[in-house]
Amino acid sequence: MPPLDGFVVVDLSTGIAGAYCTKLLADGGANVVKVEPPEGDPLRRWSASGASIAPGEDGALFSFLACSKDGVVADPESEVDFVNALLADADAVVWSRGSTLAEHPAFDPAVMHRAHPHLTVTAITPFGLDGPWKDRPATEFTLQAWSGGIVGLGRGSADRAPVYVGGQVGDYVAGAYASAATIASRMRGAAELIDLSMLESQILGLTYYPVTYYEMLGRPWRDARRLTVPGIASAKDGLIDIGCGTAQQWFDLCAMTGHQDWIDEESPLSITEQANEKSDELYAWVESQTVDEIRGLATAFRIPNAPVANGANVESLDHFQARGSFTANPRDGFSQPGPPYRMQPARLRAPQPAPRLGEHTDKYRRNGRMGRDTPRIRTETSVSALPFEGLRVLDMTTFWAGPSCTHMLAMLGAEVIHIESTRRPDGTRLIAGIPITEDQWWEKSPIFSGLNTNKKGLTLNLQSAPGRELLMRLIATCDVIVENFTPRVLDQIGLDFAAVQAVRPDAIMLRMPGFGLDGPWRDNPAFAYVIEAASGISWLTGYPDRNPYEPYSVGDPNAGVHAFNALLLALEHRRSTGQGVLIEAAMVDAALNIAAEQVIEYSAYGALLQRDGNRGPAAAPQNLYRTNEIDEFGRRDCWVAIAVATDQQWVGLCDALGRPDWATDPALTTADGRRPHNDLIDEQLAAWCSERTGDEIVGVLWEHAVPVAKVMQPHRQSELPQLAARGFFEVVAHPVNATTKHSTLPFTSSRGPDRIHVQPAPLLGQHNHEVLSELGLSDKDIDELESQGVIGTAPAMHGTTVG
Repeated sequence: MPPLDGFVVVDLSTGIAGAYCTKLLADGGANVVKVEPPEGDPLRRWSASGASIAPGEDGALFSFLACSKDGVVADPESEVDFVNALLADADAVVWSRGSTLAEHPAFDPAVMHRAHPHLTVTAITPFGLDGPWKDRPATEFTLQAWSGGIVGLGRGSADRAPVYVGGQVGDYVAGAYASAATIASRMRGAAELIDLSMLESQILGLTYYPVTYYEMLGRPWRDARRLTVPGIASAKDGLIDIGCGTAQQWFDLCAMTGHQDWIDEESPLSITEQANEKSDELYAWVESQTVDEIRGLATAFRIPNAPVANGANVESLDHFQARGSFTANPRDGFSQPGPPYRMQPARLRAPQPAPRLGEHTDKYRRNGRMGRDTPRIRTETSVSALPFEGLRVLDMTTFWAGPSCTHMLAMLGAEVIHIESTRRPDGTRLIAGIPITEDQWWEKSPIFSGLNTNKKGLTLNLQSAPGRELLMRLIATCDVIVENFTPRVLDQIGLDFAAVQAVRPDAIMLRMPGFGLDGPWRDNPAFAYVIEAASGISWLTGYPDRNPYEPYSVGDPNAGVHAFNALLLALEHRRSTGQGVLIEAAMVDAALNIAAEQVIEYSAYGALLQRDGNRGPAAAPQNLYRTNEIDEFGRRDCWVAIAVATDQQWVGLCDALGRPDWATDPALTTADGRRPHNDLIDEQLAAWCSERTGDEIVGVLWEHAVPVAKVMQPHRQSELPQLAARGFFEVVAHPVNATTKHSTLPFTSSRGPDRIHVQPAPLLGQHNHEVLSELGLSDKDIDELESQGVIGTAPAMHGTTVG
């Protein structure tokens, strides 16, 4: 049986975030009962391309997200008792605003928590259930602006407005966090109210610890927008993404393009700045080659690369065909991605057809309850216990995707031992631009600090026999082993699932390769930008008259939260069977799932979704508008995001503007009527905003219930009063670095904890003696290992140890 068999979830949500949350739960085997008002979830009538949906039919995206769920209709005016009977027999409920049923006073999250104290109540809202902004209007687009994700990592070019990441990715990321929070709650006995903020999810999914970076180093990660070079570029026959995430990759790119003379290891410029200096020559070289020619060379040089996928071509890519990455929707036949992770011997549920509106209502009315075949899982609850207390995790990950997964475990109570080598420290230690002449430069990375609080630090040289022997002894003491290298790395040291099971039969091994454990791209290096390109996320980001921009953000943390979901399912499987589990949580599979709408729209309707700057299908108008302010860098580069998602919000916008003649045109009263006039509306809104500050614009539009946001510089996130009120940032002291703010989790719980960060990120090898002593090594043994370079506390390129 799938891991969540017998877990009953009532779905009172609308929109993508809640639907994706409950889809992941249903994939894991939960019995999800989607309860809708008579008019149904608006998602049933949604198509990003505007495809016509016949009466009684459902939009294709709904059919994907509602796979394997039951469908029940309940009238909020007369059937409150019926819904409460369903809740009384459930284990969890997932809730969001947006329907007459969910917004009935009886189904307020706090009311449900009091009325049904056994439940996990997972509430998904834009800003959270408390705080000064709890009732403010928002869309996925305006939340990207508030998060700093639109400015992000310097995406785009300075001659135009910054652009958001297309495809409503923030909604999917929020849904993945909500699913994980719901399963984690089950593991500690439920009986709690989970309060998930979509804004906080976007901060973790679209920005790279900018507040910690700014406070620790006194400068932002990026102070200007500039294109990544080569990035996404035009080859002879199509688009390709080529990236340089490290200095070595830049050197290899110089060699690959025949410009060894560009290599300057002493250059004071960053690799980004060096690449920008040579952009004309690099673009010319790319344009002279075909995509396949470039990909063959780049792969041989181990430079990250990928074709740029979209809804029309993604299914045809050889890697996805070899891996069977897409399947037919079980009801409507269009193409949809397979699950974002794979497991053995545990199995996910094969997708079942989505329910028609009210399809299972009579069944549940007749029973008057869930009619569950299995008793509710009873787990002893503790007020203080965290979900993963007593769980020991060996963290063999590096950079962002893997450490973000294990960080969630550490923040929720697991003992996480993070392994590095002094020859190859975690990559995030090396990307802060700290001169190696500084004392303990490797301890001063804000990114490493942001990703690794609450963990222990151990160094082991796994290229040595003693290092590998110690690794296996350590694995025997661990419940979970997590790694995110390319498959060839573990192949070289002989560490596969069979080797793990030989020393710990019930261990869970979570592998997070970029492109998977098989297929023609399995050993290709995978940074976020190539994952985003290969999955289609990049295709929808940018302006229609230019090549797409690399989001360069969501690919890593999205992989981390999906891997976390997979791990929770594996832990449930082990709890019920005693078996160990191998998980394959490929970064690209997680990305394909949050980009699913592109292949769904193309295969269902023949519609190729396109990028359109800051416009999007969910609102009209939707765009960025410049204010009258000068930014902190002395530029006229301050913006607000405005998104009118409903016709009622359009009335509010017109009222806020004073109902000028142009806005009262009857043709503009509906979204379909406004879209042909987007240019006119943008021109008028741009003029109005240009005379006001961002705060003035936000104040006026929020008074009229219009979604609006200032486009925040990401390092200013901690200045938002909503985040301060919810305690999203915690101050963390460090033995080497200044005390700085660190982001936490995007959800809070009525059962706590009151504080997330209990220990700073570990120094390199800080816990060598502690961990190795537990394995039975004496002080003399440990000293000998250090003298041999098997362990150490400083990088081999700076210090006396060479481990």
